[in-house]
Amino acid sequence: MTVPVPEPVAAPVVIDPVTFKADGLTLAGDLRVPTGEGPRPALVLTGPFTGVKEQVTGLYAARLAEAGYVTLAFDHRNFGSSQGTPRRHEDPQGKLADLRAAVSYLRALPSVDGERVGVVGICLGGGYALRFAAFDPRVKVFAGIAGAYDNPYAMRAGMSDDGYEEALAALTGVLERQDLGGEVEYLPAVAVSGEAAMPGEEPFAYYGTARSAAPSWVNEVTRASVRELITMDGMIGADFLAPKPGLIVHGVVDRLCAPEGAEEAYKRMEGPKRIVWLDARHHIDLYDTEPYVTQAVEATTAFLAEHL
Repeated sequence: MTVPVPEPVAAPVVIDPVTFKADGLTLAGDLRVPTGEGPRPALVLTGPFTGVKEQVTGLYAARLAEAGYVTLAFDHRNFGSSQGTPRRHEDPQGKLADLRAAVSYLRALPSVDGERVGVVGICLGGGYALRFAAFDPRVKVFAGIAGAYDNPYAMRAGMSDDGYEEALAALTGVLERQDLGGEVEYLPAVAVSGEAAMPGEEPFAYYGTARSAAPSWVNEVTRASVRELITMDGMIGADFLAPKPGLIVHGVVDRLCAPEGAEEAYKRMEGPKRIVWLDARHHIDLYDTEPYVTQAVEATTAFLAEHL
């Protein structure tokens, strides 16, 4: 049974809609600044596949701002209120560039201590955040919540060698048709049955219902986005994160982002690190359900208090 997150109490946080540039594109975000004297440590957040800032990253950004951090939740290129085409296309290198630009934007703010910036990733954003933190010296700490630490080796193992090659061939065919002037091909982001980028009842229970309602979210994604998902290597960030500290928060049961992946990422990190297991039984429990959101926020703020 899903327990909705209660309405937050009034908090001393100022919320400002902001924009910043990444590779010439205008990205839209929500900047949350705790009132009081600054400058403060800051966090940039990146979230689930197809997600927009009014959904999971916005919730965690609000809760972490209440804990005293300047936070930036934003729409990556091609999604939500940000610019970029094709619309609703997953662009791994573009997302990493977006995170770089987001950190540049935060560090220039008078309310931010530019030497104390961290990155928090939820779901697919966990892998992006880990890889980004590993290779950007300005980022001082990484935290992943219900993270997808994908890599091509694991994808191929899960699909079988033949299945992986068949998927690559089919998806490359999509891109070839588009390269030759064909229209961008789309498929549903979620569906209870039938074809979708995230098929099944659990993703639909969040994205297909009022739980995730956001004006800028559309239930579609480019078909070629699936190719990006199965070829992206977020796990490599675990090998290069040290000496930076890293935190992993994960549910003990997670059908969508395997706990084994979280465990492997944790084992491969060599700097100060912590892994926190929550007694959650669904991946989307950590999106918006209590007590799991509060537990994840508390684990994150405790780690940040030590390392940021």
